[in-house]
Amino acid sequence: MATGKDRQKQLAREHYERQLKNRREREQRAKRTAIIGSTVGVVVVVGGIVAAVALMGGDPGTEAAATPTQPPTETAPASPAAQPKPYDAKTGTCGYVADAAGGKVKDVGMPPAEVKLTPATKTMTLKTNLGDIVVKLDNAKAPCTVNSLEFLADKKYYDGSKCHRLGSDKFPMLQCGDPSAKADGKSMDGSGGPGYVMVEENLEGATYKRGVMAMAKTQAPGSTGSQFFLVYGDIGLTPDYTPVGTITKGLDILDKVNKAGVLGDAGDGTGAPKETIEIKDVTIAGKG
Repeated sequence: MATGKDRQKQLAREHYERQLKNRREREQRAKRTAIIGSTVGVVVVVGGIVAAVALMGGDPGTEAAATPTQPPTETAPASPAAQPKPYDAKTGTCGYVADAAGGKVKDVGMPPAEVKLTPATKTMTLKTNLGDIVVKLDNAKAPCTVNSLEFLADKKYYDGSKCHRLGSDKFPMLQCGDPSAKADGKSMDGSGGPGYVMVEENLEGATYKRGVMAMAKTQAPGSTGSQFFLVYGDIGLTPDYTPVGTITKGLDILDKVNKAGVLGDAGDGTGAPKETIEIKDVTIAGKG
């Protein structure tokens, strides 16, 4: 028969195991995020107001010990990882590399290194359960990013994925592109990626106003993957996230999703959208 001391030991062991699990989950979430950081809060200037924004939309209970103004941390790899290279005009290539940060990977291979700057723009159509969202992609200024999006679209990478994080009015953006996201307000969404990363592009003078589509990343440079965010208001972010295009159709869909509110509010007004938005298919027209 178990004694009181045995029971205390069991409870202590279970508590310790929960702590380890929460720590592993936080570290995993820190490896792949959208917009500024990951599992701990980060300081973001929005409309002149400094706001702490937790960017993963997981269980707020696991974040209780996080300091709101502390930047996210990354688990350093055992050895230096290869760094992605920007577009090389001489060779017409982009340097994609394997993502050493880990996270949940939907492996569809690596985009072709060779890219073309023409046509200058391409049209991406996100077919969702709520209607089409159309984006004019800036191929001339963000060729590596557009090439990656085109590759992922051709591989049906985004098909069936749910947009998993809504910023509401405080942080007006909808985050998508994690194929593993459940978008239920409970799951630790945002750690999914294609298994490769690329450099950030088109950053000079970048702003994130209503109608912009930009790419998500961790704080580390050269950490852009498959996740992106669609802006339906104005966000005062620093120019660190690739503005890849402009939304030409579907802003009304984003407004509708925003109006419905969020699930699993992490305390910063962000969470999974109550109005489920699922990407059925992605196509990109205007191939060079």
